[in-house]
This record gives sequence, C-alpha cells and structure tokens, in this order.
Amino acid sequence: MAACLVVANSSFSSPRPVKPIAKKHHLQLISSLSLFHLKPRKPINSTSLKPHSDSFRIRFLSKASLGETDSSSEDPLPLVGEDSAAFDLGTQSIVSWIYFTLVLGIVLFILDVVWIDNSTGYGKAFIDAVSTLSDSHEVVMLALILIFATVHSGLASFRDTGEKLLGKRPYRVLFAGVSLPLVVSTVVYFINHRYDGLQLWQLQNAPGVHQLVWLLNFVSFIFLYPSTFNLLEVAAVDKPEMHLWETGIMRITRHPQMVGQVIWCLAHTLWIGNSVAVAASIGLIGHHLFGAWNGDRRLAVRHGEAFEVVKKRTSIIPFAAILDGRQKLPKDYYKEFIRLPYLAITALTLGAYFLHPVMQAASFRLHW
Repeated sequence: MAACLVVANSSFSSPRPVKPIAKKHHLQLISSLSLFHLKPRKPINSTSLKPHSDSFRIRFLSKASLGETDSSSEDPLPLVGEDSAAFDLGTQSIVSWIYFTLVLGIVLFILDVVWIDNSTGYGKAFIDAVSTLSDSHEVVMLALILIFATVHSGLASFRDTGEKLLGKRPYRVLFAGVSLPLVVSTVVYFINHRYDGLQLWQLQNAPGVHQLVWLLNFVSFIFLYPSTFNLLEVAAVDKPEMHLWETGIMRITRHPQMVGQVIWCLAHTLWIGNSVAVAASIGLIGHHLFGAWNGDRRLAVRHGEAFEVVKKRTSIIPFAAILDGRQKLPKDYYKEFIRLPYLAITALTLGAYFLHPVMQAASFRLHW
C-alpha cells in the first residue's frame, strides 16, 4: 500500500519544471420466525445478526438465488457476506501487533538489501534488463506493468492450489515476497520517467485542474483499499482468508480496487498529459479489468452460492445496483465509513501528499 501511496501523491503535486485493520466479522443470518419470537428491546441491526442454525442460512441462500427475497420493502436484505472495515480495539491482541511491527521491519530491511539498494540489490539490474527491450519509456512502462500483472494475478489464480501445497501463511509470504519488489520497481520507474514522454496536453496551470486532480486522487484511495484493512492477514500474522465483503464501499461497487485504479489513472493522466502517463494508465486499467473478472471467478469457486447472492445485489459500475434497486442501503449507511481503517487511509493519503518531495527524492536517488 505504501508503494501505491507514493505514486498516487507524487505525480501531480509538482508541475513540470518548464510525481488497518479489520477484525473479521462474519455477518450471518436469522430467520424472520426467530425475530418474531425474540421480541428484542432494541432495534435490530442487520449487520450484527447471527444465525441460530446453518439451515436458516441455506434456506435464505436458496431463496435468494431464485429471487424470492426481493420485495417492495425499503429495508435492506440480511447480509450473507462480511462487514468490511469493522475494527474493535477491545478484541485486538497487543502481541499480534508487536509481531506485525517486527515482521514489517524485517520485510522492509530485506527488500532494501535484496532489491532497492543499488550496491547490493537486484532492482536496478531488473530495470536495466527490461529497458533493453526498447528505447521507448512507454514500452518499458507497459512491460513492467505486464510483468507485475502476470506474476501478481498468476499467483492469485493459483492461490487455492498453492495454499493446499504450502499452507496459507507460507503462500502469502511467497505471494508478497515476489509481488512487492515488482510493484516497487514499477512505481519508481513511473515516478522517475513520468515526464519523459511526448507531451499531449498541458493543463497543470488551468484553473481548478489541480483541485480536481487532488480530489479524484483522494477519492480513488477510498475505493482502492477495502481489503487491506485486515493488515494482520496481509502480513500473515493472522491466517489469510479470501473474504466476501458486503458493506461499506462494496455496496457502491463490487470491485472498488478496479474503480479506484481507473479514477487514479484518469486523474494522473489529466495532470501529466503525456504518452508515458497514457501508457501507464492503459496497462494498469487493463490489469484491473482482468482482476475484476478473475476476482469474481475466484470468489464464486470459494464461496459458491453466497457469492451469487452478493453478485446479484451489487454491481461493477459504481452506484448501478443502488440506482436500479438491487442494493437497498441501510438508513445508517454512513456509519459503515466512520471507522478507524477509513480514517487511517485518509491520514495516510493526506500524509503522502504533503511528503511527496521526500518520496520523489528517494525515487530519483535510485536512478532507475
């Protein structure tokens, strides 16, 4: 995530001189008959319902697949997925977070020695090798994205098989250990060469453009990171799981990372206005469009009928399911965003924007 924050905030802040953590909460179901007999003292929140038996969940999924859950009621349907970005300080383990901090420090140290440091790492050699493909920065940019996309999506596609062979934690370590150096190389190359292409338009001094690009960039990060809130799983401190999220940003679009990437690319292409930015945007958007298809396929395999229910009441195009009535928002929908992980993303995005000179200087020193 840090690597993407670098590129998101460093590219458009300076004109060209002429760049959490969620404790998982499975949202289960309760039958309408049970609700009738419970007579709760407080209003029932659909995001906190728990089942009395698995038979209720199975019956609901069967009805949902046949469309029998649709009604004229304005109340949202019970959830079959998980509550995204939920975070309860009272349930957090201090030991786990200490372990996470140690793991993060070790990973960053190894990444620096093995890949980033030009005197010991292989990062510069990798960039030099890819650069031999062409003298065009656009071609090299696309090649770097293609290499990363192939490795990243390929390992994601083989996740089920890999976890059976190696285990969930070791496979996550392998996945991150291979993907992280490649994404760092791609980000650094983009920062260092973002102004080396053919200039197609120049709007950086146009009134309101900076404000528009900044706003689009900020919004893109609200979409980009719905699944990295559970950082303990990302770092394999907790056992990694393939989650079926259903609240928060997922109500707006089933593929928020793809939507966020499209917004990010549009903002930066508008700001930079040259052929390198266009090439990077084409590569990134293409990768995320494939990721949206591949993600649906993998979720269908892992979650089966539950995913089909979620798929029917969500949309890829933002707000489409809400507008056509398939997604009914709770009255307190806004509360799904007033959570610590979203506040953390906001703080990181703002912090990276103001620290962009430091991040740009760090990329320039690598000479990639």
